Amino acid sequence: MPQIFKALASILVWTMWIVAWVIGLSTLIMGIVRGDLFGPQPPVMSYWARFAVSLAWGVSAVVVMKIRKDLE
Repeated sequence: MPQIFKALASILVWTMWIVAWVIGLSTLIMGIVRGDLFGPQPPVMSYWARFAVSLAWGVSAVVVMKIRKDLE
């Protein structure tokens, strides 16, 4: 595998990993600030959907890194 593709794959993985953390932490912080996550009412479904999107980004980053390692 040429070096440029390794570099691009690494940049993609780090970008996906950072996006996953930003989505997850921003959802957690906004849920706490608004009082929706730990309030008397159950959390709104959109919070669970955002956490699922964050998890999907994180898992996708791991999968892409695994593919990159296998192609060496």
